[in-house]
Amino acid sequence: MRDLIAAAEAAADAAGAAIRPLFRSPLLVEAKGDASPVTEADRAAERSIRALLAARFPGHGVIGEEYGADRPDAEYVWVVDPIDGTRAFVTGRPLFGTLIGLMRGGRPVLGLIDQPATGERWIGAQGEALRFRGAMGGTPGTRPCATLAEAELSCTSHEMFTSAEAPRFARLQRACRRATWGGDCYSYGLLALGLIDIVVESDLKPWDWAALAPVVEAAGGAMTDWQGQPLRLDGPGQVIAVGDRALLPEAVALLG
Repeated sequence: MRDLIAAAEAAADAAGAAIRPLFRSPLLVEAKGDASPVTEADRAAERSIRALLAARFPGHGVIGEEYGADRPDAEYVWVVDPIDGTRAFVTGRPLFGTLIGLMRGGRPVLGLIDQPATGERWIGAQGEALRFRGAMGGTPGTRPCATLAEAELSCTSHEMFTSAEAPRFARLQRACRRATWGGDCYSYGLLALGLIDIVVESDLKPWDWAALAPVVEAAGGAMTDWQGQPLRLDGPGQVIAVGDRALLPEAVALLG
């Protein structure tokens, strides 16, 4: 695992070197097929990540948001989102992050969240405690939260829910103490620092969640689909992340 973590960190360093010069600078923003913004920073960062991983582990597969899948049936598959939260990036908000996850046999075993503007980094690896570095402070580990009535809920946007999902999410939101919006992957990092208790989202692609699950779990939390089942590459992209595992049955019941 040590070599895998070192490679993920080196890849994040390379991505950050591509991203930082373009943050809060004039950018030519194009529209992808799903109408989300993409910049040269996304593409340059993913190219840097792929090149480093290919050099160190030529037999591993890679799935990336910008350049697709290469050997996705390999035992080890890296799942990469060079800039998760591109809208935050292009509007100058440091809530985006680089996500580098590693799947083994279809299950997440390693995840890294890197915020290249603030220098914060979360690393979660199977069987190991969460690693966190950040000049702004923060203690790795989730906090106790016995019921949703005490919970801080976070979600990137209500627009991600379908007409069938929205009422289910609304039930959960009413049960929580408070809801905040925005954050993308950064919200999961804050959950792993005990500052948020639950994140519920939908329409996530594998590169949106593969790196997050090991971070949440290494911090002491849990991350599942809306049925409380393990996340799958071919799943519907519905995600629940909780800091206190006691919240999971209540959340699943309200979202069911």
